[in-house]
Formats: sequence, structure tokens, C-alpha cells
Amino acid sequence: MKRASWMLKHSTSCLERRLCGWQSLLKQNGRQALGCNRNIYSETGTWERDYRPETRKSVEEYWHSRIKEQFQIISETDKSKPKCYVLSMFPYPSGKLHMGHVRVYTISDTMAHFQRMRGFQVLHPMGWDAFGLPAENAAIERGLDPEEWTKSNIAHMKEQLHRLGLCFDWNKEVTTCQSDYYKWTQFLFLKLFVAGMAYQKEGLVNWDPVDQTVLADEQVDENGCSWRSGAKVEQKYLKQWFIRTTNYAKSLLDALEGLPDWYGVKEMQANWIGACTGCYFDFELKVNGEKVGEKLAAYAFVPEAVYGASHLSILPSHRLLHSDSKLRHLLHEQFVSDTDCRTPVTAVNLLNGQEIPLIISAKEEFEDRLDTVIGIPCVNPEDSAIAQKLDLQWREVFETLPDGTEILRNSGEFTGLDRRSAIHAILKHARDLGIGGHFTSTKMRDWLISRQRYWGTPIPIIHCPSCGTVPVPYEELPVPLPKLKSFTAKGTSPLSTASEWFNCTCPKCKGPAKRETDTMDTFVDSAWYYYRYTDPHNSQKPFDTLLADFWMPVDLYIGGKEHAVMHLYYARFISHFCNDQNMVKYREPFHKLLVHGLMKGKTYRLPSNGRYLKNEEISFSGPDPVHAQTSEKLQITWEKMSKSKYNGVDPAIVVQQYGIDTVRLYILYAAPPEQDILWDIKTDAIPGVLRWQVRLWALVTKLIDARNAGVLPCPDLLNEKETSEAKRMWQSKNYAISQVTSYLTKDFLLNAAISRLMGLTNTLSQAPPRVILHSREYEEALVALCIMVAPMAPHLASELWKGLSSVQNKFSTLCQWNTDVLLQQWPRVDPVYMQQPDTVQMIVRINNKVCGSVNVPQHVVKNAERVQELILQSELGIRQLQGRPIKRAILSPRATLINFLVE
Repeated sequence: MKRASWMLKHSTSCLERRLCGWQSLLKQNGRQALGCNRNIYSETGTWERDYRPETRKSVEEYWHSRIKEQFQIISETDKSKPKCYVLSMFPYPSGKLHMGHVRVYTISDTMAHFQRMRGFQVLHPMGWDAFGLPAENAAIERGLDPEEWTKSNIAHMKEQLHRLGLCFDWNKEVTTCQSDYYKWTQFLFLKLFVAGMAYQKEGLVNWDPVDQTVLADEQVDENGCSWRSGAKVEQKYLKQWFIRTTNYAKSLLDALEGLPDWYGVKEMQANWIGACTGCYFDFELKVNGEKVGEKLAAYAFVPEAVYGASHLSILPSHRLLHSDSKLRHLLHEQFVSDTDCRTPVTAVNLLNGQEIPLIISAKEEFEDRLDTVIGIPCVNPEDSAIAQKLDLQWREVFETLPDGTEILRNSGEFTGLDRRSAIHAILKHARDLGIGGHFTSTKMRDWLISRQRYWGTPIPIIHCPSCGTVPVPYEELPVPLPKLKSFTAKGTSPLSTASEWFNCTCPKCKGPAKRETDTMDTFVDSAWYYYRYTDPHNSQKPFDTLLADFWMPVDLYIGGKEHAVMHLYYARFISHFCNDQNMVKYREPFHKLLVHGLMKGKTYRLPSNGRYLKNEEISFSGPDPVHAQTSEKLQITWEKMSKSKYNGVDPAIVVQQYGIDTVRLYILYAAPPEQDILWDIKTDAIPGVLRWQVRLWALVTKLIDARNAGVLPCPDLLNEKETSEAKRMWQSKNYAISQVTSYLTKDFLLNAAISRLMGLTNTLSQAPPRVILHSREYEEALVALCIMVAPMAPHLASELWKGLSSVQNKFSTLCQWNTDVLLQQWPRVDPVYMQQPDTVQMIVRINNKVCGSVNVPQHVVKNAERVQELILQSELGIRQLQGRPIKRAILSPRATLINFLVE
């Protein structure tokens, strides 16, 4: 009786669905009869059967603005949701996007869409690292205003980003050359100054003779050349501004332990910082008992033994012997090359008042970057030999007790402490006095931020003949960057020529004074921009603490490995400092780091002179490219895309030819994010993603055709074999959801995610017509596939979703069919699937082309021989590989993929 009742209800339901199907079919046919000129469902209500180039263009034109509108609506802050801050390193506005930009922003856009679909409140901002040398050089060469040149470039690049369909929170936009931003860069500088972290001193600096400016050590490459101009860097003494990043070396080193894997960047940072086992102590110099106004910071390898010091050693290259120091002539009188020379200068340890002689070392260099060290004979045999040779006095400061414990003696108030306790007590005392005491390494130097250029953030300092160095009051910020007619004051800052701006009044005594004319290195601007994004329109402070604490730390930071040392180190330093100033809750600014590789193009060079050639200078008619004029064979390499190497690709042309989604999919699929992409449209990647889009479209077409054909879908009509096939699709769907979600959240293997989605596509493509019509599993798998494709190919997926929404008699009830695909919830694995046998779906490629998948036990996925054996024994293997010589089988366990290379 119950069975009869169920059949009656089910038949009624089937009849209703059949009528709806016919009505839909008549409706579609009726619209077709009207002869609409447009060719996609979203515009005509009629599904276009094939995905052709003109279809793709119509899809992207239709959805381009709509996706952006959706994004703006859902990007409004909703603190009831968990947050996810996705940040790509902001660009310098050079005026034209290159494929490297397209890669990083495609990755960030994909991740932002993905996290939003997972239910997160996503911050995905964009801005401009707009100060810097190129704008000023362009102004000099072309007679342009750097500000106008930069603004024009920003407008052009924004339009380029818009055309690429990238969804950024443009209401959060920041531009570092605007006063509403650099006001707060100056504010942070003053915070550093007040805390004793920013100071000015004369020092040996790296001088770029072309750009006529100072470079930080990190801006000089391994060949001793400028990272920007390529010129051979010279050494020169100038008075410069520094930030005491060495004070935070140990803090920054230790904090790396708490961060997740950073693709080797953590190791790079740790190696660059070095082992932080020693520290600097400040000494005051005297001659004949009189202070000379010079202080020296000297490195102690064993800080707890500082009371046992016998002398201070400086290198012959030390600034005291070469700069405008008052001691220069006196020290030169004492200097004898290759000899440890005692001088009449003494150094007073500001920690304990101990006065010791200053020695000019016989060495040409000390360990790493040191130029001043404390000689402590009781811990260093070399120091002991120098002290004995020069008849210097020192004290033994360690005593070993019968139990083996070492304690301090002859060390003032620290006498009696064991060495471990003593080192912390001595260093704390030095820090409290402001005379050093911060653990650091022999590799680290303070951050030199002075630049003798115009186009940068003015340093908010005033030099008064009566009061000395005076900070600009906070309430007078920003110190504006004045307009100049000429930027050619080489060797000195162009700002010194702006007399009305340069000459000012001292904030303390109100007497005549002069402004600091150096500007800040642009790395200072980019060291805190991630905070400003959280509150970009705040006119009262750099950012609101509550907003910064809500969004920080950045959950995913995406950028190039070339910034692994400089930018990341400076940004982490500023974040640690802001935490110490109680401005933010979190110490580390970035949680996960996604380092992307380069976009490389093929270059052609003449071996005779190394000149790079344009394509029109090359003859490709023979087996090997040759110089068209001389027939000289060429040197062919893959290098980072560059205008000067003629191997760049214009993103606009590529998008015009293949479409936005194809370019996105190619970039994501061609290689894992951390690897370089060799741009070659002749490879399988571009044709592969083009074919995949066609196949995705065909899957939706099949379902529309099946469900709108007037036959009611009834799962009970499936036979045993068809039911088994439907179950296979259900398994494939759940496995794909599990794997793709894992790839996008853990390893960021976007290429593997696409490969898995291609595998699901292949499985659904093999479905028989009756399974397509009657099974819930096919429909739900296709729905999940469409949703998972959406972050990567949003335009295509949006139109596919509209097609799926039009299907009559749908089984799926968990979707919001009246809203677009990017507003859907990311699919979840069915709970029942979690209880299934532990098998893995292995994607099978033959000569790099996906041909299907085979289920293999989880425990063998890393066993290449066993996997190959199981594949060859499977139905797919028998059909595709039997009788074909296999040259090699490449197993990728992480991507659950095996690639057979056959003849």
C-alpha cells in the first residue's frame, strides 16, 4: 500500500516536472523563433549549444561589469563573519602591466573569490607604491612633473586591471605619494625618532654614480652594482639617517619559528639575520681626558664578559679615519698598515664607566659586517695576544665553582651571577640606559633610509643652530613635498633648492632653521601599507587599532621571491615596533606567504656582443633561429620578461586573443605558483585550458538537453550498471571537493586543483545519456564542478551557472538558484563519503594530456611501481596503454597524478 502511495505521488511529481520541461522547451523554441541576435542564455534566455570564440567574447562582455558589481556589494565589512585578508604586493605605477603582474593578481583574485565562497569576510585591497627613482628620472629626461606622470600611470594601470576582470576593494585604495598617506609615514618616523630608533650619523655608504643617490646594502647586487641603474657602486662618506633595525634582530629571528612554511623564505630571512648571540654597547670617545663629541657602538661577542674589556678595535677603513671626523688626523698619525696601533684616543664604556684605549686593527676586516669590536682577552685568544703585545690591562671576569657553574667576578653589581643570568641582567641594564644591549648578529646593520632625491617622503626633521636636531611636531604633519621646476641637483637633495620650503622656523626656539632635505627610501612607505588598507580614510591616525586588530595579520600574502629579504624584513620590523608601541595586537604582520615564480619569455642574443634581438631581426626559416643580417647563430635562453630583452608579452593582446578566463586558467595551470612559467603558447597549457572550457560548456549543454527533452528524471529507472556509474560520479565529486579545497587552503597548488577539476570533468563526460537524465549524482557533481571553477574562471562559470539554473526538474536543493555562482557556498564533502573505503582517484595523463582517472588505495599513492601496475590493469589502462611502449611514468603523489610518456 505504501509502495503504491509513493508511486502515485512520484508519478504526479514526474508529470508536473514533465509539463514544466515542455513549457520550458516551448519557451526556448519560441525565443529562438524570434531570431535574437545575441547568443548567450543570460541575454536571450536560450542556451547556446557550443562554446565558440564569439560565445566566449559575449560571455566575458556580459559578466565583466556584473561580477565587479557583485564584488562591491559583498565586500562591505561584516564582522559577524570570520575574516580573511588576502593581499598581493602592491605595484610600482610604471604605466603598464606585465605578465608578472597578471600572474600575482590572478592568484590573489582567485584566492579572494574562493575564501569569500567559503563564508569569509574578505579584504582584497589594491594600491600603489608610487614614490621612487623612475618617476624622478622620467621627470628629468622628459621634463614632466613626477606627480602628474605618476597619476597618469596609475589611471592607465587601473584601467588595465579593470579590463582583466580583477576584483579589488578599490574603496581601500592607497597611494604612497599622496599626502594623506605619507603624512602617516612621517608620523611613524617620528615615533621611531622619539623611541631612539631613528638617528643620523656619518658613515660609509653605497653611492650610485648614475642615479646620484645612496643605496641600502640590500640594494647592491652580488656584483657590486646598483639594483636599479646597474651602475658600479662607489663608497662615499655622508651624513645619513638610519633606523635601528639591529635592535629587533633577535625578535625578528625568533618570531620566524611561529610562522608556517614560507617556501624557503623563512630560511632566507634567518640566514640573512644570522645568529643573534652578541650585542652592541655604546662608548664615548676622549682625547687627553676630554670628550670629543664622538660615540661609537662596538660589538661584543660575549656580552656578559664586557667588564673584562681591554681595548676597542676599529678597522683601518673605519669612518673615523676617512670622514670629516675631528679625530681623523690624529688617528692617521698613529696608523701603520698591517699593525695593531694603539692611539691616544680612549673609549668610555657607558655601561660601567670603564675607560679603555682605542686600537686601529692590523686586520683589513672583522667578521661579516663589523667595523668596531670590543677586545676581551679572557674570552678571545686573539684579543689576549693584542693586549699583551700593547701592554694593556684587563680583568678576569669568570670563575668556575666546584660544581662546574661559571659565575661572574670583577663585574660590579653583576658579580656573583651565573653567566646565563648575567647576560640577561647586563643587557637589560644597557637597554634601560639606552646604550645598546640588544641581541643581534655580526651580519646585521641598521637600515639606511636617506635618499638624496626629490620624489620621496620628506623626513620630518628640522635642523636648528641653537636646538640641534628637532622633530616636526605631530600636529604640523604632513611636511609637504614642494613643487620643483628642476630635479637635477645631483649629489645633494633637490629639496635644498626649494628655498621657501627649506628655510623654516624652529618649533622649539622659534629661531631660523632649515629642514632636512633627504627623503625616505621607498621601502619605508611599503613597510606599513598593509595596516593602512584596514583604515585608509582615517585622517586622525595611521589606522584605527580595532580595525587593524580585526583584519590583521594578513592571512595570505602573495608576492615575488625577490622581496624575501628586504621588503619582508622591513615590514616585519615595523609591525614589531608598532606592537611595542601598543598600536596593534599582533606582532607578525603576515601569516601565510605565497611566493610566486617569474614569468619568463624566450630571449635571443648575439654571442658575438651579447646584444638582445627583436623578433623582426631574427630569421626563423631554418631549423635554428639565426640573425637575419649576418646569419649568426643565436644564444637562446628563458629569462624574466623584460622590455630591454624583447621577450615580454602584452597582457592586453593575450587577453584579446584568448579571453580573460583562458589567460587566468593558463597562469594557474601552467605551473605551481612557486615555480617559473615559461611563456610559450605552443605548449599544451593554452590548448589544454581552451579544450577544458569547451568540455565544461558541453556538460551543461548535455544536462539542459536531457532535462528539457520532455522526459521526467526518475532515479529509480536506472539499472544496476547505471546506478554504479552514478555512484562513481558521486565518489569523484566528493574526492574532487576534498582535494581542491585542500589544495587551495594548504599548499596553494592551484595547478593541481585545476588538474583535479579536469579529472572530474572527464568522469562526467563519460556519463551515459540515461545517467545524465535520471541521476541526482551527475547533476550535483556538475553543480559542484561549476562552483569550484568559479574562482578561477568567473565569467565562464557565471554563464554556466545561469544555464544550470534554467534546467527543469532539478534535484539539487542546497543551492541558491536565484543568485549567481560567485555568491554560492563552496561545496562540502558529503558526510557519508568520509566513511567510504580509503581510496584515492589517480588522474591519468598520457603525453601530458588528461585521459581519465583510476581509483587506487590510499596507501600506495606514493609507490610509483604499484600505481603504474594498477593503472595498467585497469579498464582505462587496457584501453589506452595496452601495446604502447612506455618510455617513462612520472608520479606526482601530492597532486595524485601519473603521467605516462609513450611513443
